[in-house]
Amino acid sequence: MTLRNVVFAAPFPLETTMRFARAAARLHRVRLLGVMQEMPRGDDARIFADIVRVDDGLSAQAILNACRLLEHRYGRIERLVGVLEALQVQLAEVRSVMGIPGTDPHTATLFREKALMKDTLRAHGLPTARHRLLRSWADAEAFAREVGFPIVLKPPAGMGAKVTFRVSDWAALRSAMEAARPSPEHPVLAEEFLKGREFSLETITIGGEPRFISISHYMPSCLEVLENPWIQWTCLLPRDISGPEYDAPKRMGVAAVRALGLEHGFTHMEWFQRTDGSLAIGEIAQRPPGANITKMVGLAHDFDPYHAWARAVIDHAFDGPYERKYAVGCAYLRGMGRGRVARVTGLEAAQRVVQGMVEEVKLPTIGAPKNDSYEGDGYVIIRHLDTEVVKRGLRAIIENVRVEYA
Repeated sequence: MTLRNVVFAAPFPLETTMRFARAAARLHRVRLLGVMQEMPRGDDARIFADIVRVDDGLSAQAILNACRLLEHRYGRIERLVGVLEALQVQLAEVRSVMGIPGTDPHTATLFREKALMKDTLRAHGLPTARHRLLRSWADAEAFAREVGFPIVLKPPAGMGAKVTFRVSDWAALRSAMEAARPSPEHPVLAEEFLKGREFSLETITIGGEPRFISISHYMPSCLEVLENPWIQWTCLLPRDISGPEYDAPKRMGVAAVRALGLEHGFTHMEWFQRTDGSLAIGEIAQRPPGANITKMVGLAHDFDPYHAWARAVIDHAFDGPYERKYAVGCAYLRGMGRGRVARVTGLEAAQRVVQGMVEEVKLPTIGAPKNDSYEGDGYVIIRHLDTEVVKRGLRAIIENVRVEYA
């Protein structure tokens, strides 16, 4: 039996990352090879037939050198894959050089460079936040006068909301520009601040056509969560997304994937419903969603989302359709203050409400330093047939559980 050589690239063997690698290794006739900056251990090391360690897991040249070595050892590489957003352009560049099928550099760049992405979406008639690349104070001043405060600043190739912040007045804008020191070679991306409810839309695309759509609701928005590191926020996947209120965002999501030209894989799009009911795309990424949403999508539809990703990017195949059978929610555990996790209280009260619904839990580790990311120090994922029951469960978790630091 001839094996297919599939290279999985990732700087670090994080648990969420390795779920995708494990799924790839389980596919029929796959010899899984790795390119990693830090080597996996235990069972995760054994899923790879071979791993080349590199000094910089985000370097296209390092990945290219490693892939050439693996090709010398095992023959032609059939696929080069990875799930980290910051890797997608480099993987596409290596595919182009080595003649490996998959997303090309142009498409990967459209997804990665946010200003270019929005220009492309707008050219296809899709609504996005107004934006401008700021190369000088004059650019910043002109944009702020055009759209008004607040505005949002981020690197042009930032990942989601992790490197995004809001500027509310002229003094804050001046300070932000002085700190960023933009130039023609290194601009800063400014965007109109979108007010309203924030959602995400996930797709699985095969042959350029989205074959699967899921919608999630962030409560509150990601930017508000980042600006208030004590907020215990939630993400909800309602059981029923078949109503007319979801028709327009579904059409928008499908059109966005087509406009950017993805052939095979997952996408994760953040979008807003403004207070007047109009919709706008925040941004879209060529990768599976983070913050446990991939896991939640699988739970809502009762399928293995990691296997579905592997089938899409390696086999260029889709095993659906998948029926949306459950409502699923995740509460992210965070607290006020700084330091290390000292105690977690309120678990018993929350447990009384969510008993029988819990699908996955990661409690904050006592003694661990506070995690400043929006995902927090832990989480609880719950599932139920009734969306309202899941909403009550999420509310019970965030109202009762408290993370304290010392």
